[in-house]
Formats: sequence, structure tokens, C-alpha cells
Amino acid sequence: MNTNKHAFLKEEFIPLLQRLQPGQKGKWGKMDAQQMVEHFRQALKVANGKINAPLHSNDAEKLEKIRQFLMTEIPFKENTKSPVLGEEPVPHKFASLKEAIEKLEIELQDMFSIYEKNEGKIILNPIFGELNYEQQIQLIHKHATHHLVQFGLL
Repeated sequence: MNTNKHAFLKEEFIPLLQRLQPGQKGKWGKMDAQQMVEHFRQALKVANGKINAPLHSNDAEKLEKIRQFLMTEIPFKENTKSPVLGEEPVPHKFASLKEAIEKLEIELQDMFSIYEKNEGKIILNPIFGELNYEQQIQLIHKHATHHLVQFGLL
């Protein structure tokens, strides 16, 4: 397992998010800071198994290619569109950016806890397929880095 990514997510990610300003816009995309945090919270709920979504594509060749990409250090491109999300950002769910970050942190901690309690656990990601802990960390780190760069935090 890449302990650096694990440590980054456990120790550095939330403090970086706490530097966001309400209403802050990213360098690309349509989401504001709170929408991005709430979007990332949903991704964590998939990673910790609280949201069960079916596999988006059953194309085995496509799935293999995207899984190979996942395990590289190649970042997501700017404006990467998720095939499971709509074109427009979802309205704010929480009253404030601060509350959204607090809720995201709970889901992140739950992801770590779920895998600590069951090391061999596999959770289905609708885009990347069945992922173990190491693969989840890779995905969450790659996704986090993408949004941190988008909002000028990295």
C-alpha cells in the first residue's frame, strides 16, 4: 500500500479543504467550493459502501483500460466528466462550506474504519469496478488531488 497517499488523506486533505472560501470557484468546471466538497463526500460514500451504485459499463475491455489508468500516477484531466454525474452541479445540501467539510470528514473516517475492520473488503465503484482498499486509496487520492489542483490548493 502507498502509505504516503494514506497519510496524505488522513492528515493533510481536510486541512487543505478548510482553506477553501465559501463561493470560491475552481480554475475549471462549474462547481463552487461547497459543491465540490459535497460531490467528494458522495464519492467517499461510494468508497465506504454507504452508496451502492451499479457498474456503469459492462464493457470488459473498457473497464480494464480505466482500471489500468487508475493505478498510474497520471492525473485526471481538467474538466473530466464523470459518466455517472449530470452536466450541472447539484445544489448545496448543507447550510455552509464548513458543515460540508465536517460531513466529508466523517465519510473519509468511515472509509478508513470499514477497511480496518475488514482488510479484504471489496466495494463496487460504478466506474472502476470492484476495488480493494489499496485501489480505493489510489482512487480517492487521485480524485482529491484533481480537485485540490482545481481549487488552487495544490
